[in-house]
Amino acid sequence: MFSHIVIFWTKPEQANAAEELIAGANQYLKGIPGLIQFHVGKMSPSPRPVVDQSYQVALNLIFPSKAAEQAYQVHPQHIEFVEKVFKRVCLKATIYDFE
Repeated sequence: MFSHIVIFWTKPEQANAAEELIAGANQYLKGIPGLIQFHVGKMSPSPRPVVDQSYQVALNLIFPSKAAEQAYQVHPQHIEFVEKVFKRVCLKATIYDFE
């Protein structure tokens, strides 16, 4: 299995940026072939100091292999998500990939 985790920081001047990002991920990314698991959601507040609470949205995707994740990266729907949603509502993203 291959895990692809993306942490998003949205533009603070856009009041509904987190909701738009989640809706866009569901619209463009959820149906891309090769995904075993798809989970997108808002940061969950925690009283634990070790929990990073600086971001607004996270995306957790699981693929059967690294090759499947690489195919996802160039899929037209992923590219459309980046162009139409990510670039419009996000300041930055950090990605964690692991096998």
